[in-house]
Amino acid sequence: MGIRGSLICIVLCLLLVAALSGPAFADSPRDRTQFGHDVSVAPGEEVTEVTCFGCSVRIRGKVSGDVTTFGGNILVEDQGEVGGDTTAFGGSVRLDNGAKVNELTIFAGRLRRDPGAMVGGDVTTFTGTIWLFLIFGLPFAILGGLIALIVWLIRRVTRPAVPLSA
Repeated sequence: MGIRGSLICIVLCLLLVAALSGPAFADSPRDRTQFGHDVSVAPGEEVTEVTCFGCSVRIRGKVSGDVTTFGGNILVEDQGEVGGDTTAFGGSVRLDNGAKVNELTIFAGRLRRDPGAMVGGDVTTFTGTIWLFLIFGLPFAILGGLIALIVWLIRRVTRPAVPLSA
């Protein structure tokens, strides 16, 4: 197996470990943290915190703390309740009739809110994909530029001098 095959094997193993160990990152037994698997809080169920990477959250019960998604949607259905902050990065939030949330923040997503839904605090929305670029892409572009500058400087310093011919 060549270097390329070894790298592919390592990447696949890391992805498998991350996918299978999602719940291991939760701080308490009632926390839910998932990578790529949707999270559902059933009616009558109460959890502390919900965090989802690349997946969506459906709340029909109660979340006493925060709900955060990265690249996924949040749906708070009838009688669903979030006691902390509700934050979606790159996803939409839908609040159905009877839903209750505290603070609400949406980056690069949309808010669909039924008139019967209640928001106890501020609602902040940054619509448009430019916010995703500013939050995630711009730091990587700056980091890439710095790495390119360092490589250019090292090559310039270590380049052998070419004698001038007359």
